[in-house]
Amino acid sequence: MGALCERVEALDAQAGALEGRLLTPRIGGRRQSWDRTVLLAAKRLAQIVARHGSGSVALHVGGGMLIEDLYVANKLVKGFLGSGHIHAPGAGGGAAAQRFGFGEDVVPATGEHVDRAEMILIAGFDPGRSHPVLMERISAARADHDAQVIVLAPAFEDACDLHVGATAQDSALLVEGLLLHCRNMGLLDELWLRDHVAVPDDFWMKLRHGRDLWSLARRCGMSVADLRALFDRWARTPAAVTLYPQDDVALAAAVGNLHVATGRIGRSDAAPFPVPASAHGMALRETGCVAYELAAHRGFDAQARAQVARFWGARAMAEEPGLESDALLDAMADGRVKALWSIGEAGDDAGWLAQARASVPLAIRSTAQAGEEGWDFEFPAPVWVEKDGTLTGLDRLISRHRRLLDLPCEARPDWWAMTRVAQAMGWGDAFHYERPADIYREHVRLTAYGNDGARVLNLKRHAPISNPAYDELTPWRWGEVPFEDGRFATPDGRARLIPPQSVAAMP
Repeated sequence: MGALCERVEALDAQAGALEGRLLTPRIGGRRQSWDRTVLLAAKRLAQIVARHGSGSVALHVGGGMLIEDLYVANKLVKGFLGSGHIHAPGAGGGAAAQRFGFGEDVVPATGEHVDRAEMILIAGFDPGRSHPVLMERISAARADHDAQVIVLAPAFEDACDLHVGATAQDSALLVEGLLLHCRNMGLLDELWLRDHVAVPDDFWMKLRHGRDLWSLARRCGMSVADLRALFDRWARTPAAVTLYPQDDVALAAAVGNLHVATGRIGRSDAAPFPVPASAHGMALRETGCVAYELAAHRGFDAQARAQVARFWGARAMAEEPGLESDALLDAMADGRVKALWSIGEAGDDAGWLAQARASVPLAIRSTAQAGEEGWDFEFPAPVWVEKDGTLTGLDRLISRHRRLLDLPCEARPDWWAMTRVAQAMGWGDAFHYERPADIYREHVRLTAYGNDGARVLNLKRHAPISNPAYDELTPWRWGEVPFEDGRFATPDGRARLIPPQSVAAMP
């Protein structure tokens, strides 16, 4: 497969293979027409919302979803069913640290940052296992201009200059210790901190405990001299990029603090680089198809709710963040949530999904796979090679995903099925999509609507895109170099350092 991602490994199995596929809509396991299935599903959803309120419906989002699918799903659930309950495990928990520290869930780095870096710190994981293309760029930077590659992780399979076998927890402590060392050695830019960073009064005092050189060296099995040399090497290399797994909140906060406090952000050769475990993690958060945000990097404040409600023509706007993960399972088990609609590949989330499905009176599944028992309604969905739309890569790069094979039998895109149900519930004026380009244009306009420049996510350059231009869309990246002018997306324009003790309380 060369340098292609692991998703490509499934293409051979998907190409033309119809065995085991769900190819027609089903109600209670029996084949039905699309019209009847949509009508009855809409009727059941309407009854549940009328009897039990808007918070009685939840959405599960698995893998393999495109921007257009996620946008329609989020709009339907939050703007018309009135619920914020979305379990989307691929979103990446570290986004909370980005929202707190930068004011917005923005990935500051790109692949080009890796190309230009003089030091690449990899903390908490091995990117070569799930992101071989990114790992190839790291290796090229090391070969082309002697970029130093330092790894803090239990295992690492590629060449590097130093590998410290640290757990994810120890990696976070080492990164925090590195920041403390920079301050103790007088290597911080105090003018930068004063003008661009909000530092809690007790931040440095709380950082001291357990993060001195001697404690960290003992914990990681290193000599104090070797650890000090490692810290000094990073501190004296301005062009530094740090990669870490985006689903680790503690590491996200530690790395964000390190780069913000040392001014290694908003530059073309230095930035923190959160790497998502899920291929569609960025699109999940951009469309707002998560429990903790509304849409297009907006929170649930009154102004955001009013803006999105006007834009969508919403009938019942969700008023607060919803439940996810175990909290959502508990709400299903005790009867607060009565209906579940699941889209996407179950993958590692199959256990959660099975438990959720068994806990609700109404269970709807959009899937390509037949034989998933226990669902009241099943909508046949495409596999990856049959999907048509857009997606966002790990570094804000939006690209066009084009269908390789025609849709088999009665399989239809997830956005199409949700649009049909919304129309059957009486919301055809808000769900009038005929093609993916219609949804993409609306998503783009929403990111720009009411955006006075405070949010980095603004895709307005594509608002007038035509259907032919959408079909021929070439990859493009939003955000340019985020925070390049030293201004962040917070109310006062200053980044915020996150005390390690507050990480556990992040949503």
